[in-house]
Amino acid sequence: MLARCERVELAFPDVVAEPGEAIPHVYFPTASFISLMTPMEGKNSLEVALAGNEGMYGVPVAMGVGISPVHALVQGGGLAWRMGSAAFVRELARAPPLRHCVDRYIYVLMSQIIKTAGCSRFHRVEQRLARWLLMTADRAHAPSFRITHEFLASMLGVRRVGVTEAASALQIRGLIAYKRGAMTIRDRKGLERASCPCYRADLSIYEHVLR
Repeated sequence: MLARCERVELAFPDVVAEPGEAIPHVYFPTASFISLMTPMEGKNSLEVALAGNEGMYGVPVAMGVGISPVHALVQGGGLAWRMGSAAFVRELARAPPLRHCVDRYIYVLMSQIIKTAGCSRFHRVEQRLARWLLMTADRAHAPSFRITHEFLASMLGVRRVGVTEAASALQIRGLIAYKRGAMTIRDRKGLERASCPCYRADLSIYEHVLR
Protein backbone atom coordinates (compact mmCIF):
# COMPACT_ATOMS: atom_id res chain seq x y z
CA MET A 1 0.00 0.00 0.00
CA LEU A 2 2.80 2.44 0.87
CA ALA A 3 4.25 1.89 -2.61
CA ARG A 4 1.07 3.43 -4.00
CA CYS A 5 1.28 6.44 -1.69
CA GLU A 6 3.32 9.61 -1.93
CA ARG A 7 4.65 11.55 1.01
CA VAL A 8 3.42 15.14 1.04
CA GLU A 9 3.86 18.17 3.26
CA LEU A 10 0.54 19.67 4.32
CA ALA A 11 0.45 23.29 5.42
CA PHE A 12 -2.11 25.44 7.23
CA PRO A 13 -4.55 26.52 5.82
CA ASP A 14 -4.49 24.17 2.80
CA VAL A 15 -7.91 22.93 1.70
CA VAL A 16 -7.95 19.28 0.62
CA ALA A 17 -11.68 19.10 -0.21
CA GLU A 18 -14.80 21.23 -0.46
CA PRO A 19 -18.42 20.12 0.12
CA GLY A 20 -19.94 18.62 -3.01
CA GLU A 21 -16.60 18.20 -4.78
CA ALA A 22 -14.96 14.94 -5.86
CA ILE A 23 -12.30 13.52 -3.54
CA PRO A 24 -9.25 12.84 -5.74
CA HIS A 25 -7.00 11.68 -2.89
CA VAL A 26 -7.21 10.18 0.55
CA TYR A 27 -4.75 11.29 3.24
CA PHE A 28 -3.10 9.47 6.13
CA PRO A 29 -1.63 12.19 8.38
CA THR A 30 1.56 11.28 10.21
CA ALA A 31 2.66 14.64 11.63
CA SER A 32 -0.31 16.75 10.52
CA PHE A 33 -4.04 16.88 11.14
CA ILE A 34 -7.10 17.85 9.13
CA SER A 35 -10.21 19.61 10.38
CA LEU A 36 -13.56 18.45 9.02
CA MET A 37 -15.91 21.42 8.95
CA THR A 38 -19.51 21.87 7.93
CA PRO A 39 -20.35 25.31 6.48
CA MET A 40 -23.56 26.91 7.68
CA GLU A 41 -25.41 30.03 6.57
CA GLY A 42 -23.25 32.99 5.58
CA LYS A 43 -19.67 32.71 6.78
CA ASN A 44 -20.50 30.48 9.73
CA SER A 45 -19.03 27.01 10.08
CA LEU A 46 -18.55 24.32 12.71
CA GLU A 47 -15.86 21.71 13.13
CA VAL A 48 -17.39 18.25 13.46
CA ALA A 49 -14.25 16.11 13.66
CA LEU A 50 -10.45 16.02 13.49
CA ALA A 51 -8.36 13.52 11.55
CA GLY A 52 -4.79 12.97 12.67
CA ASN A 53 -2.38 10.06 12.75
CA GLU A 54 -5.02 7.94 14.47
CA GLY A 55 -6.97 7.78 11.22
CA MET A 56 -7.38 9.22 7.75
CA TYR A 57 -9.21 11.72 5.60
CA GLY A 58 -11.32 10.21 2.82
CA VAL A 59 -13.86 8.05 4.64
CA PRO A 60 -16.57 8.71 1.99
CA VAL A 61 -14.33 6.99 -0.58
CA ALA A 62 -14.14 3.91 1.63
CA MET A 63 -17.94 3.91 1.80
CA GLY A 64 -18.29 3.99 -1.98
CA VAL A 65 -19.03 7.72 -2.27
CA GLY A 66 -16.37 9.88 -3.88
CA ILE A 67 -17.93 13.23 -2.94
CA SER A 68 -16.88 15.26 0.09
CA PRO A 69 -19.64 16.27 2.54
CA VAL A 70 -17.28 18.60 4.44
CA HIS A 71 -14.83 21.44 4.07
CA ALA A 72 -11.54 19.65 4.85
CA LEU A 73 -8.94 22.13 6.07
CA VAL A 74 -5.36 21.43 7.15
CA GLN A 75 -5.31 22.71 10.71
CA GLY A 76 -1.90 21.40 11.70
CA GLY A 77 0.86 21.37 9.12
CA GLY A 78 3.21 18.45 8.67
CA LEU A 79 3.79 15.24 6.76
CA ALA A 80 1.11 12.88 5.46
CA TRP A 81 0.78 9.97 3.07
CA ARG A 82 -1.43 10.73 0.06
CA MET A 83 -3.05 8.10 -2.14
CA GLY A 84 -5.27 8.33 -5.19
CA SER A 85 -8.88 7.48 -4.39
CA ALA A 86 -9.13 4.83 -7.12
CA ALA A 87 -5.95 3.10 -5.89
CA PHE A 88 -7.29 3.21 -2.32
CA VAL A 89 -10.53 1.50 -3.36
CA ARG A 90 -8.52 -1.23 -5.07
CA GLU A 91 -6.40 -1.74 -1.95
CA LEU A 92 -9.52 -2.02 0.21
CA ALA A 93 -10.81 -4.81 -2.04
CA ARG A 94 -7.41 -6.55 -2.14
CA ALA A 95 -6.51 -6.41 1.56
CA PRO A 96 -9.18 -7.52 4.09
CA PRO A 97 -7.07 -6.39 7.10
CA LEU A 98 -7.01 -2.86 5.66
CA ARG A 99 -10.76 -2.97 5.13
CA HIS A 100 -11.19 -4.12 8.73
CA CYS A 101 -9.05 -1.27 10.12
CA VAL A 102 -10.80 1.36 8.02
CA ASP A 103 -14.23 0.10 9.05
CA ARG A 104 -13.29 0.38 12.70
CA TYR A 105 -11.98 3.90 12.15
CA ILE A 106 -15.25 4.86 10.45
CA TYR A 107 -17.06 3.77 13.61
CA VAL A 108 -14.73 5.92 15.74
CA LEU A 109 -15.18 8.92 13.43
CA MET A 110 -18.97 8.56 13.53
CA SER A 111 -18.83 8.43 17.32
CA GLN A 112 -16.72 11.61 17.38
CA ILE A 113 -19.18 13.44 15.13
CA ILE A 114 -22.15 12.32 17.26
CA LYS A 115 -20.41 13.49 20.43
CA THR A 116 -19.61 16.84 18.84
CA ALA A 117 -23.27 17.38 17.92
CA GLY A 118 -24.38 16.93 21.51
CA CYS A 119 -21.39 18.82 22.89
CA SER A 120 -22.10 21.86 20.71
CA ARG A 121 -25.67 22.01 21.97
CA PHE A 122 -25.38 21.30 25.69
CA HIS A 123 -21.88 22.14 26.96
CA ARG A 124 -20.44 25.51 27.88
CA VAL A 125 -17.94 27.23 25.59
CA GLU A 126 -15.19 26.92 28.19
CA GLN A 127 -15.69 23.13 28.40
CA ARG A 128 -15.80 22.79 24.63
CA LEU A 129 -12.67 24.89 24.22
CA ALA A 130 -10.80 22.73 26.72
CA ARG A 131 -11.86 19.60 24.83
CA TRP A 132 -10.80 21.10 21.50
CA LEU A 133 -7.38 22.15 22.83
CA LEU A 134 -6.76 18.66 24.20
CA MET A 135 -7.79 17.02 20.93
CA THR A 136 -5.51 19.36 19.01
CA ALA A 137 -2.53 18.75 21.30
CA ASP A 138 -3.04 14.99 20.93
CA ARG A 139 -2.75 15.27 17.16
CA ALA A 140 0.02 17.88 17.22
CA HIS A 141 1.99 15.62 19.61
CA ALA A 142 3.01 18.75 21.48
CA PRO A 143 1.60 21.00 24.23
CA SER A 144 2.15 24.12 22.10
CA PHE A 145 0.69 25.08 18.73
CA ARG A 146 -0.32 28.20 16.84
CA ILE A 147 -3.96 29.26 16.75
CA THR A 148 -5.95 32.50 16.69
CA HIS A 149 -9.13 33.38 18.57
CA GLU A 150 -10.82 33.98 15.23
CA PHE A 151 -9.99 30.47 14.06
CA LEU A 152 -11.06 28.98 17.39
CA ALA A 153 -14.40 30.75 17.09
CA SER A 154 -14.86 29.25 13.64
CA MET A 155 -14.00 25.77 14.89
CA LEU A 156 -16.44 25.97 17.79
CA GLY A 157 -19.18 27.83 15.94
CA VAL A 158 -19.35 30.69 18.46
CA ARG A 159 -18.62 34.42 18.48
CA ARG A 160 -15.03 35.49 18.93
CA VAL A 161 -15.85 37.27 22.20
CA GLY A 162 -17.08 33.96 23.62
CA VAL A 163 -13.78 32.26 22.79
CA THR A 164 -11.82 35.18 24.26
CA GLU A 165 -13.75 34.96 27.53
CA ALA A 166 -13.35 31.18 27.73
CA ALA A 167 -9.62 31.29 26.92
CA SER A 168 -9.10 34.04 29.49
CA ALA A 169 -10.83 31.96 32.16
CA LEU A 170 -8.60 28.96 31.42
CA GLN A 171 -5.51 31.17 31.40
CA ILE A 172 -6.37 32.79 34.74
CA ARG A 173 -6.61 29.31 36.26
CA GLY A 174 -3.12 28.54 34.95
CA LEU A 175 -4.29 25.80 32.58
CA ILE A 176 -3.12 27.43 29.36
CA ALA A 177 -0.92 30.29 28.20
CA TYR A 178 -1.88 32.29 25.14
CA LYS A 179 0.08 35.08 23.49
CA ARG A 180 0.12 36.39 19.91
CA GLY A 181 -1.40 33.31 18.35
CA ALA A 182 0.74 30.83 20.33
CA MET A 183 -1.22 28.45 22.56
CA THR A 184 0.47 26.35 25.25
CA ILE A 185 -1.16 23.83 27.56
CA ARG A 186 0.48 24.38 30.95
CA ASP A 187 -1.58 22.01 33.10
CA ARG A 188 -2.90 19.11 31.06
CA LYS A 189 -4.56 17.29 33.96
CA GLY A 190 -6.28 20.48 35.00
CA LEU A 191 -7.44 21.10 31.44
CA GLU A 192 -8.86 17.58 31.28
CA ARG A 193 -10.87 18.32 34.42
CA ALA A 194 -12.08 21.58 32.86
CA SER A 195 -13.18 19.78 29.71
CA CYS A 196 -16.63 18.32 29.24
CA PRO A 197 -16.96 14.50 29.53
CA CYS A 198 -16.83 14.24 25.72
CA TYR A 199 -13.03 14.27 25.65
CA ARG A 200 -12.74 11.29 27.98
CA ALA A 201 -15.49 9.52 26.05
CA ASP A 202 -13.51 10.06 22.82
CA LEU A 203 -10.40 8.53 24.39
CA SER A 204 -12.38 5.55 25.62
CA ILE A 205 -13.73 4.85 22.14
CA TYR A 206 -10.23 5.07 20.62
CA GLU A 207 -8.90 2.74 23.30
CA HIS A 208 -11.54 0.07 22.82
CA VAL A 209 -11.96 0.17 19.06
CA LEU A 210 -8.62 1.12 17.52
CA ARG A 211 -6.08 -0.39 19.91
